[in-house]
This record gives sequence, structure tokens and C-alpha cells, in this order.
Amino acid sequence: MTIGIVGCGNLGMSLLNGIRAKDKSVKIVGSKRDLSSLPPATENTFFTSSNKELLDKSDIVIIALKPYNVTSFLEEFKNDFEVTKHTLVSAASSITTQEMKAVLGKDIDLFRAMPNTASSVNESITAISVGRDQLMRKDQVVSLFEGLGETVLIDENLMESATILGACGIAYVLRFMRAMIQGGVEVGFDVKTATKIVSQTVKGAAELIIQNGTHPEQEIDRVTTPKGCTIVGLNEMEHSGFSSALIKGIVTSYDKIALKD
Repeated sequence: MTIGIVGCGNLGMSLLNGIRAKDKSVKIVGSKRDLSSLPPATENTFFTSSNKELLDKSDIVIIALKPYNVTSFLEEFKNDFEVTKHTLVSAASSITTQEMKAVLGKDIDLFRAMPNTASSVNESITAISVGRDQLMRKDQVVSLFEGLGETVLIDENLMESATILGACGIAYVLRFMRAMIQGGVEVGFDVKTATKIVSQTVKGAAELIIQNGTHPEQEIDRVTTPKGCTIVGLNEMEHSGFSSALIKGIVTSYDKIALKD
């Protein structure tokens, strides 16, 4: 099948690069108004400024547009979507499958997928929900995003929550890492060395949870010793509201997206 990616900006190109890294034989058509910033076409990758051309050539269509552009795109090209040909996968937040169906005015197969920008290095977590799948392409859609990292199938009513935790979560983790690096500089390291130590530490912490299947607190308990430097540091962070601030930030982001503002 040919994969169409509507909107080859940051997210669209992350998706394209992740898919291509897994399988160079997959045929991909990407669209963008200004093609000058895109890489040259290859044997199996083609770029166009015409979304109609993209729809004509594609079977699975991934919408990687900003949420506020999705409705206008669907309205403009609704007559070019074919029920027996196209499977539409929206990677935009806040737009439900029912809202997309209402705009299209037809029972086209609809999925929602929320990857994050780590898809460009094949380390995304992509939440996927199924709206309609009469062409029986669920396994193909899931397999496509598995090429970008890990996937999780969820009910659509949890998609906004998944957006905050998985997609926005990249920024939260990076801000935490930046603070650790700044702390490392303050205690004596240059930025390059601090960045290397922090990056591997975060990666290692994640792998402990993934590979051991443990709760974070179990791994924390293995590091903290009575009257040690780890516990005093953790307690000082908690006194300053570390966990509370993070939770409040996640909930505030969710409230923003839930209101579709």
C-alpha cells in the first residue's frame, strides 16, 4: 500500500523518517505547500504540493496537520475520499472521529493516532484508537506505527489524555533533563559532559522500568540509603513541590486540550 502523509512539517517528517527507517521499500507520498524545505524525492518517496494528487496515489492517509487546519482540509477534499479505497488516520489532537465523519459525510474508515516527535528516531509511543475499520486495516495501521516505536490501543475517549502524557510528555521530560543539566553545571561539569551523563541516566532509568516491569518507587528505593545524599536531594525537591508541579502541569495541559481552546 501507499502511505500518504498530509502536512510534512515537523510531525509529518518525523513520521516519514521513522517509517522509512524501518522499511525503505514502503511507498510514501508527502504533501506540503512549500516543497523547498523538503529533501529530494527518492525511488519510493514522492512529495507534492497537491493534496488531491496525494489522495489519488494513497491508500492509508495520515493527517499530520495542525488541529485547526484539519476541518478545512477535510471540507476541501471530502469528495476525493473513497470509502472502498482510503483509510484515514488523524494524528491531530482534539478532532474526534465523529467530527471527521460529519465533515466528510460518508462512512470512511477512521483511526486516530497520537505519536510523539521521538518517532524520528524510532522511539515514539503512539496511542491508537479505532473509529471504523470496514477494510480491516487495523493491523496494518498498528504495524505502521510500530515502526516508529511502541504502540498502545486505547478507547478514543482517552486520546486527549494520551496526547498530554505521550506527546506533550516529551517536552516535560526534556525540561526536566534541562534542569538536571543546569544542576550538573552548577556542581562542576561542562554542558557537554553534563548532557551526556543526564541523557544516559534518563535512558537507563526508563529501561529499568521497561525491562524489569517495576514501579518507579521500587527502583528509587534501590538507590536511596539511610542518611544518604539521594534521599536528602529527593526530599528537598518534594519540599519545593517537584511532583506536585509536574502533576499540576499535566492536568492543566489536559484542561486546555479538553476545552479545545
